[in-house]
Amino acid sequence: MEEKVINAALLGLGTVGTGVYKVLKNQEQEMTAKIGSQVKIRKILVRNLEKAAAKVEDSSVLTNQWEEILNDPSIDIVIELMGGIEPARTYILAALKAGKHVVSANKDLIAVYGKELLDEAEAAGVDFLFEAAVAGGIPIIRPLKQCLAGNHMSEVMGIVNGTTNFILTKMTQEGMEFSDALALATELGYAEADPTADIEGLDAGRKVAILASVAFNSRVVFDEVYIEGITKISAKDIRYAKEMGCDIKLLGVARCMDDGIEAYVCPMLIPSVHPLASVNDSYNAVFVHGDAVEDAMFFGRGAGELPTASAVVGDVFDIVRNIQAGCCARIGCTCYKKLPVKKMEETYNRYFLRLQVEDRCGVLAEMTAVFAKYHVSVAQIIQKETKVEDCAEVVVITAKVKEGDFRTAMEELRNRESVRKISSMLRVYAK
Repeated sequence: MEEKVINAALLGLGTVGTGVYKVLKNQEQEMTAKIGSQVKIRKILVRNLEKAAAKVEDSSVLTNQWEEILNDPSIDIVIELMGGIEPARTYILAALKAGKHVVSANKDLIAVYGKELLDEAEAAGVDFLFEAAVAGGIPIIRPLKQCLAGNHMSEVMGIVNGTTNFILTKMTQEGMEFSDALALATELGYAEADPTADIEGLDAGRKVAILASVAFNSRVVFDEVYIEGITKISAKDIRYAKEMGCDIKLLGVARCMDDGIEAYVCPMLIPSVHPLASVNDSYNAVFVHGDAVEDAMFFGRGAGELPTASAVVGDVFDIVRNIQAGCCARIGCTCYKKLPVKKMEETYNRYFLRLQVEDRCGVLAEMTAVFAKYHVSVAQIIQKETKVEDCAEVVVITAKVKEGDFRTAMEELRNRESVRKISSMLRVYAK
C-alpha cells in the first residue's frame, strides 16, 4: 500500500522552526505507525534563503514568498513560528480562510487576538492549535481543554518564564544581585540581548492571559493582566524572605473568583515548602486547582529549541489524526463565558514590606496605627540594624488585605517624617 502523506509548511526557521524540522526528521521511521501518515515539510518561509539553506537537507523547500504556500492546495497544515503580531496574524488568518489547519507557538499574537483566530478556524472548519504558546515543552493547554475538562478550575498559577527563574535562582543560591545574575543569564544564553520582555514580566503576562482564558472558559487578553517584573528585587529581599520561611519567584497567577477573574504577574514570596519553591534554574512549572482533581502540577523545560518543538509537533500529530478520522475542529474556542477581569486594586493578597525608619521609640506604634486605619493586619515583623546612623530597617509581612487599602496605607507611610524610605513591597502567595 502507498504510504499516506500529509503536507505541511513552516513559517520561520529560527530556533523553534529548526527544532520542529529536526523533530519531524527524527520521527520519520515511526510516524506512520504512530499517526497513520507521514508529515512532509513541503515549504519553509524564510527571509534569507542563503542562510537558511545550511539548516535543511533540501534547499528547494525554501521560499521567501508567502503566496507559494497560501496558494498551494496540497499543503494541509501551516506551522507558524515567526513570532510577533504582524505579518503572523495576516498569514494565519489567510491560511485558515483557505481551509488550512494552523499550529502556532505565538504567545504575543494569541494573548491579544486569540478569539479572532479561533473564530476564523471554527468558521472554516479547521484546527488552530497552540500548545507551545505557553510553557514550551510542558503540556498544559491540551490537559486543560481535554484531560481536566471535567473540572471547574479555580486557580492556575506558576513559573512560566525560564529567564527570570534562572536569575532569581542565582540570586537565591549564590547571593548575587540582580544585575550580576542578569549578566550571567545573558552570557549563558538564557537571556536575550534585549531582556525586557522577560525581566519586566511581559512574556509571563501573555502566557497568563492564555492560561486564564483556557482554564476559566472566559476570554482574558494581555492588557487585562497586571504585570510587575523582577528588576527591583535585591539580594537583601531574598535573604529576609528566607528568614521568614519563603522564596521569591516571579509567579503568574490567575484565579476564578465569585466576582470575576484575577490575572497578574509579579515577584512573590512563596513558602519554601510549596512545590513551586523548588523549581529552579530555567525550568517552568504550572500548578492548577480544580474542584475534582484538586491540585496538579506540570513541570519541565519551558523553552528551548527541542522542548518547544516537542509541543509544536504534538499539535501537528493531533491534527493529522483528526484529518485521518475526518473529525477536524473538534475542540476550538472554549471561552463560552463572559466573566469580568478584576482590577489589581480589587484583589486581596498578603504583602512583604521592607522600609527604613527613624531608630527611636514609638515609630513601630506609628506604623501599626497607619496599618490599622486601613485594615492592614500584621502577621510578622522583624527589626534590623543598619549602617545608617539613627536608622533602622523594618520588615513586615501582613495578613490578607485588599490591595487598594494597602496602597493607600503605603502612601500615608511615605509621607511620614519617620519613614526614610520604602525599599520593597512584594506580594506573598496565599490561597
